Amino acid sequence: MSLGRLFLELGAVIMALALVGRAAGRLGITPIPLYLLAGIGLGAVMHLGDVPEKFIHTGAELGAILLLFVLGLEYTSEELRGNLIANRLVGLLDLGLNFTPGLVAGFLLGLPPLAAVLLGGVTYLTSSGIASKVLSDLGRLGNRETPIVLAVCVIEDVVMAGYLPVVAALLIGGTLVTVGVNLFVAVGAFSLAFFLALRYGNVLSRLMNVESDEALLLGVLGLVLVVAGVADLLKVSAAIGAFLVGIALSGEVAERARRQIGPLRDLFAAVFFLFFGLQLDLAAVPDVLLPAALLALVTCATKFAVGWVGAARSGVQTRGRFRAGTTLMARGEFSILIAGLGLAIAPVLGPLAAVYVLLTAIAGPILARFDAQLAPLFDRSAERVRS
Repeated sequence: MSLGRLFLELGAVIMALALVGRAAGRLGITPIPLYLLAGIGLGAVMHLGDVPEKFIHTGAELGAILLLFVLGLEYTSEELRGNLIANRLVGLLDLGLNFTPGLVAGFLLGLPPLAAVLLGGVTYLTSSGIASKVLSDLGRLGNRETPIVLAVCVIEDVVMAGYLPVVAALLIGGTLVTVGVNLFVAVGAFSLAFFLALRYGNVLSRLMNVESDEALLLGVLGLVLVVAGVADLLKVSAAIGAFLVGIALSGEVAERARRQIGPLRDLFAAVFFLFFGLQLDLAAVPDVLLPAALLALVTCATKFAVGWVGAARSGVQTRGRFRAGTTLMARGEFSILIAGLGLAIAPVLGPLAAVYVLLTAIAGPILARFDAQLAPLFDRSAERVRS
């Protein structure tokens, strides 16, 4: 591909993102749903070359990493540790309410048992990238319910550190020893990274805090990518590795890093959501639309319940409970990844997961925006029940 065509195609994609971003600003909503729809539209009218498509794919991965890194900068290691301990029961509730629907749906659709287990993983995981983008766009990073959202996302990634090595080994016919080794490596890597972030974060902050903004940007970005890469190689979420780097940095260096990384995060986060839409094969949609819509309806309700209960346990009032529940609804990149693991044994998993993710990724951010209008309905419903 010529350099000119590459620039033209990438320029057209970025211009489309700019237009839908402006439209979202006019409507007063987060641009996530419009980015997703823009991806579907571009995929229908444009055929990107291999090079632009690979660039967008890589940009999408960078977007997820940077979203979680910047989210990690908002919290200290002590806050995170206390938050996880306080919300461990909410994490168990989340696993029960959101893994089960996918597992049951898999059996009802006649999928092989292992494919049904994979579908349970698809419905279980909240998209940390979408959740963090919603919190940032709507100015809710400092809200009382936000630590609940954060705790649920991190607990889910801890569960995935055990889940993914097991299913991957089973898919390739691994022995019990292979499964055990993979599980030990994944959980051990996460635990070590978490311990280092908690114990030596202040040392890392001093080392990274140089006078030059350029040197700070390069050093922080390089560190984030290295840790994310190592995490991915060890079967731990690359995004959660980046999140732990954000947790480790504190004080002045965290504030400066937030300002320096912010524009890069916004660019690649937009690419991240666009890539979802581009992946959707419209020809496969009719066959999976009904089961995907029913599954989205059920699991949006169950994920909402997790956020509501978690916020209620922390003494958050109705609007905050509503915000926590709706922010957790969206599934995303990890759900697509899980479905992709099982394509060889159940090809329907790909389009089913893509449509399901798209529906939840549109519904969650839109509902989260209208908390002032919708949350009072729950108060009135509760009053009618009591009377």
